[in-house]
Amino acid sequence: QVQLVESGGGSVQPGGSLRLSCAASGSIFSIPTMGWYRQAPGKQRELVATITSGGSTDYADSVKGRFTISRDNAKNTVYLQMNSLKPEDTAVYSCNYRQYTTLPFYNYWGQGTQVTVST
Repeated sequence: QVQLVESGGGSVQPGGSLRLSCAASGSIFSIPTMGWYRQAPGKQRELVATITSGGSTDYADSVKGRFTISRDNAKNTVYLQMNSLKPEDTAVYSCNYRQYTTLPFYNYWGQGTQVTVST
């Protein structure tokens, strides 16, 4: 049984920084695409950033230039460095590991960690 556990959320003032981590416990087969998603109150979940097994990254336009996604395959961990945070970044951030290239396919989600940006 694989579990994803996020850490690093919290409260910060506008302009501040946070670093989120997501570590997988259990056996991960093949190297997944890892990603961060967020959901603000009353809104749908949205993609924040993804990083493929080859290291290619993709970002939502709203976070480009401020957020950086990275991964450590040896530790089965993905990170999200968030700088220049804005109040509109306030949301529950969840990590995702998915792999649909080689059996067994999988799509795992973490429970989420709250990020609050306010004065």
